[in-house]
Amino acid sequence: MKKFKKVLFGLFTILLAVAATACSNKKSNSSAGYTPKELNVQFVPSQAADKLEGRAKPLEKMLSKKLGIPVKVTMSTDYNTVVEAMKSKKVDVGFLPPDGYVLAHKQGAADVLLQAQRYGVKQPNGEATKDLVDSYRAEIVVKKGSKIKNWKDLKGKSISVQNPTSSAGYVFPIAELKQKGLDVPKSCKLVTVTGHDQAILNVLNGDTDAAFVFEDARNIVKKDQPNIMKKVVPIYFTKPIPNDTVSVRSDMSKAFQKKLAKAFIEVGESKKGKKLIESIYSHEGYVRSNDSKFAIVRKYDKIIESTKK
Repeated sequence: MKKFKKVLFGLFTILLAVAATACSNKKSNSSAGYTPKELNVQFVPSQAADKLEGRAKPLEKMLSKKLGIPVKVTMSTDYNTVVEAMKSKKVDVGFLPPDGYVLAHKQGAADVLLQAQRYGVKQPNGEATKDLVDSYRAEIVVKKGSKIKNWKDLKGKSISVQNPTSSAGYVFPIAELKQKGLDVPKSCKLVTVTGHDQAILNVLNGDTDAAFVFEDARNIVKKDQPNIMKKVVPIYFTKPIPNDTVSVRSDMSKAFQKKLAKAFIEVGESKKGKKLIESIYSHEGYVRSNDSKFAIVRKYDKIIESTKK
């Protein structure tokens, strides 16, 4: 009987050890993170959507070849939709502006992986420099000859803006003017448009008195409006804004994040890839990033919240 009890106890001990190992392995596998079998990438067009949909398709093939899995690139109407899609795990990678990223990170939906690089801009003609930078400014533009000479003159005027999560098209100009004493949402008429090109055209056509856009958004309509630099002029520039992010689902495995970062960087370094991302999003390449670079964004977001009270 004692011998039987010893055998039974031994078997019980083995079963406990097996169960513990299984739980440990399950926990280990869970902590390893999510690895996509098909990568879903989504972005919001900074120009008219119908111009960009066809251009984005080659990016699928480039990334797919480097990652070894199917890649699907889609467009969304606004950044909140991208954040919600990442939160519900329908989208793996989002091209998010700083404010869109901060919102996604706060909700536990995304972590920053990369920041886009662009050529710097020099004024007064909005020409590109030869230096790649990971920040940019927002500007306020008006029609040449307008009575609006500085930010103080914006009171009571109509302004073309982007979605409230847009850094250049909403957050930075409104936050800085609030600090200076002008509460834009309460003192001006805001007209929400999709695309900085549309905001520029609204000013050119007299549909709004001013527009909040990235520096120098006039270049994206220059082909159709060769004299845009003379007809629409900036009156104000904000502090530097961190460049757009390539953000990933917060549960994505570190190993796949590393592989994905390498793929995006290589796309940006290749002649064909650089031309492609430049045509889609005015990106010239990608560099590694981290969450600490977005402290100013969080500060300005708090100011924006105060304008809603």
